[in-house]
Amino acid sequence: MQLLEYVRIAFRALSANKLRSALTMLGIIIGVGAVVTLMALGDGVQAQVTGDIAGLGSNLLSITRRSDLPGGKPLTWEDYQQLRLLVPGIADSNASFRRNGQVSYAGVTLNVPIRATESNYLQVRNIALARGRFFNNKDNQLRTRVVVLGADLADTLFGKLNPLGREVKLNGSAYEVVGVLLKRGNTLGPSEDDNAFIPLETGYTRLFGTQAYENGERILSVVSLSVADPAQVQTALVRVERVLRQQHQLTLRDELDFRVISQNAVLDTLNQITGPLTGFLALLAGISLVVGGIGIMNIMLVSVTERTREIGLRKAVGARSRAILWQFLVETVTLCLLGGIFGILMGLVVAWAVTRSGALQANVSINAIGMAFGFSSAVGLIFGIYPAMRAASLSPIVALRYE
Repeated sequence: MQLLEYVRIAFRALSANKLRSALTMLGIIIGVGAVVTLMALGDGVQAQVTGDIAGLGSNLLSITRRSDLPGGKPLTWEDYQQLRLLVPGIADSNASFRRNGQVSYAGVTLNVPIRATESNYLQVRNIALARGRFFNNKDNQLRTRVVVLGADLADTLFGKLNPLGREVKLNGSAYEVVGVLLKRGNTLGPSEDDNAFIPLETGYTRLFGTQAYENGERILSVVSLSVADPAQVQTALVRVERVLRQQHQLTLRDELDFRVISQNAVLDTLNQITGPLTGFLALLAGISLVVGGIGIMNIMLVSVTERTREIGLRKAVGARSRAILWQFLVETVTLCLLGGIFGILMGLVVAWAVTRSGALQANVSINAIGMAFGFSSAVGLIFGIYPAMRAASLSPIVALRYE
């Protein structure tokens, strides 16, 4: 009950100087609001990017040529066949060859990536169609001139027109549009939304010509392997490296001329980066809380000076130093807690507004709110101790004589 009395006295003292109390709380409000907002933005961005990567499948291995290594061998069709034969536990696989080319329609010509790939590309890469169909094995065998467009490419070429059944020109040759992919966006790499997709055999025999061959062998840009058991991804990765070392005649001392990337490794790296980054942003925001705490301590010291005669009177009628100490400490903590509550509300509103605007995704977590609220309470305790001790240590005789 005594604590409630201290709180009642604290509210009475704060309400006596409403403007000063509000201005004093402003630093805490801004600090707590900044902590909540920045942590929400950090968590939201992390969740969004993590979801995009996880959408590719945690069991997916992507193999590419190292373009930064002079003299390295490219990935070939033979490499792909050996991987499918010698790497155990592969549920599905896909090979593709990509080069930039010209896509034209109704006088509009764009230079975009054209990807020749197998018919299971959507399944392996976990991509959905917005309309139409993807090409099938028959299209591949017959080297059919059909094309599937990325969402952005379709919008640029056709606008609000339905692209299905229309003809576009790829490097001057006519291709029928049979499908449009669902918009995917960037996933820690180039977006596929501006790509054009054609059957693999069509690309090799009709479109790319000598670009798709090196030393008489068909070359590939990317090989994707879907591992049946996600727990065996690392084992499959080691096996892939072993097979390609043999294919490219590399010793254990030679530098690899290819890269094998697993989505799990990308996720782990991302979490190692974004986790500390979110904490660092919260720490920066916390600095304003410390500044606000210093302001509160200054105001409380002024309050002690202003209420010196009150303190002397209370001591003269029997109040103990401990009671004076608790009175001013509770007043400081109350001030910080009120600022913390308003700061949390401000952070929630800002996070909601940012999410609603579509600029970024902000996820407000209980941990962020608890951390901000706990920090504001700690600021009240830490910066309220000295003013409270100063008030408690005043001599009643000196205090009563103070003017």
